[in-house]
Amino acid sequence: MAEIRPLRDRVPDSEKITINLGYVDLGRIDLLVQEGFYSNRSDFIRTAIRNGLDSHRDVLSRSVERHMMDMGLRDFTRAELEAARKAGEVLHVKVVGLVRFDPDVSPELARATIGSISVLGALQASPELRKALADRIL
Repeated sequence: MAEIRPLRDRVPDSEKITINLGYVDLGRIDLLVQEGFYSNRSDFIRTAIRNGLDSHRDVLSRSVERHMMDMGLRDFTRAELEAARKAGEVLHVKVVGLVRFDPDVSPELARATIGSISVLGALQASPELRKALADRIL
C-alpha cells in the first residue's frame, strides 16, 4: 500500500479587505464593467490600487530602504531558525508584504530567535506561534 501523506493546507496568496464606496463611484465602476473595460468590480479596484502604488513607486522604494525592510514574501523555516539559534542570532524582522512561518516552527524556537517582527501586509503563523510572539509583533 502506498504511503499516505497529509497535504499542507493551502495558504491564500492574498488578503481580503472591505471598503466603503459612495453610490456614484460604485455606479461609475459598474458602468466601466458593463462597457467591458474591466471584468468585474474587484478587477477595477485591484487595477486602481496597483496604479496608485505604481505612481508612488519611488517614495515606497526610498521608505523601504530607509527602514531597512524586505519587500515581498519572507518564509521562515525551522532549519533557518535553528541555524540562527545555534549562531546566537536574534532576528529583527521588517517586511512589506507577507511573512510565513512553516507549520513545524515551534513557539519555543520562534521566541528564541525572533526579537521583533514588523509586517506591513500579512503574517501567516499558527495561533500558538502568534501567541508566543505577541509581545514582539510591532
